[in-house]
Amino acid sequence: MSSALPPKLPHQGFAVPGISSPADHASAAVAVVGLGYVGLPTALALLAAGNEVIGIDVSESRLQAVRRREVDLLPSDHERLADYVEDPRFTLTTDPAAIAGARTVLVCVPTPVDRHLVPDLGALTAACACVVEHAVPGQLLMLTSTTYVGTTRDLLVEPLARRGMRVGGDVFVAFSPERIDPGNAHHAHDRTPRVVGAAGELTGALAAAVLKRTAPAVHVLSSAEEAEMTKLWENTFRAVNIALANEFAEDCRALDLEPAPIIEAAATKPYGFMPFYPGPGVGGHCIPCDPHYLLWQLRKQRIASPLIDAAMTAIAGRPRQVARRVREQLAEHGRSASGARVLVVGVAYKPGVADLRESPALEILQELAEEGAKVHFTDPLVPTLRLGPAVLSSVSEPEAESWDLVLVHTAHPGVELDWLAAQPAVLDATYRLAPLSAKAVV
Repeated sequence: MSSALPPKLPHQGFAVPGISSPADHASAAVAVVGLGYVGLPTALALLAAGNEVIGIDVSESRLQAVRRREVDLLPSDHERLADYVEDPRFTLTTDPAAIAGARTVLVCVPTPVDRHLVPDLGALTAACACVVEHAVPGQLLMLTSTTYVGTTRDLLVEPLARRGMRVGGDVFVAFSPERIDPGNAHHAHDRTPRVVGAAGELTGALAAAVLKRTAPAVHVLSSAEEAEMTKLWENTFRAVNIALANEFAEDCRALDLEPAPIIEAAATKPYGFMPFYPGPGVGGHCIPCDPHYLLWQLRKQRIASPLIDAAMTAIAGRPRQVARRVREQLAEHGRSASGARVLVVGVAYKPGVADLRESPALEILQELAEEGAKVHFTDPLVPTLRLGPAVLSSVSEPEAESWDLVLVHTAHPGVELDWLAAQPAVLDATYRLAPLSAKAVV
């Protein structure tokens, strides 16, 4: 279905007082349920577009952090937050009843996996139950959290029907997966197209009108299920290729080659190739989690997906491979892991963010600590982290201390690393460091 709206829309059945068109609906108040890494930038983008925004979060401490502007955002979003945090058009509340005051409701809550890599739907289920309970006629309810195919039906459409609300008549329901790339200003809201799935032309038009206020283009699909699968495909594609890049890097090391120049050379081909680079593992809220929603759903139907399964197994095992390489490098320098002073440079899951979710560094530090290593870290964006019962603090002047091995996990923009040249052993998990006499790669 084309993303372009027809010149005249059928408004039969769209009897909402004060609202005469999708554009009119889109400019009205929006409730954003969940003000995390996705919800807060979404709320700020809508405020910048002229909407009144009701920000709802179950955590009062999170709302206080937003009010104090002590949150991890792009510089441009920090500027927006400074502009809007005291704006009367921006309401912050823990009360889900505030949902009733919006024309559009966006659900932006996390969908992680548990320690067994099984989807954790607790936050999403609770958020959708609140939305259903407080929904009022004429609203557009839109999920943005990445999840399994059929979630919109299971958690919104069917519960609304049980409440006696006719979807597509009394209320409108759609799914539009978030495409936030934390720390990357090139992929901000206003530069990233959106996908939305909705049954019925009018619902699709309403959803597209809302999304176009903060996105350069909207691609409309004919069902929520198609849009749900689109997001799973996007991140599964990335996961498989990252697993391949990590494996390729090991192959290069076996042949005494550096992978980065080879990948860059291959990327000069103008078709049929997309560069993916190796690293210490995959973190964040998307790639380590999202494909497991697909695998979980397929396993319930006893359907195998061996390529995706193998890729996710490789991704899960990558931090252990890095820890093994640390031990190997220590051995080459005449040290065992036990008692060795090991420093990890950068523990956030990617450059430019303070996000520790699913960061490979946590598992690497834990495994080395269990081997008896004296582990430390330095990261200007992460002041402390918890490792089991212990709390580690970032080393502020790593160059002033003595280390048996330095593992470069995440190189934040603007962070000076010249001091690595004086270290006896450096393991580069980024594959991007300049040549060093004591450098090895994972």
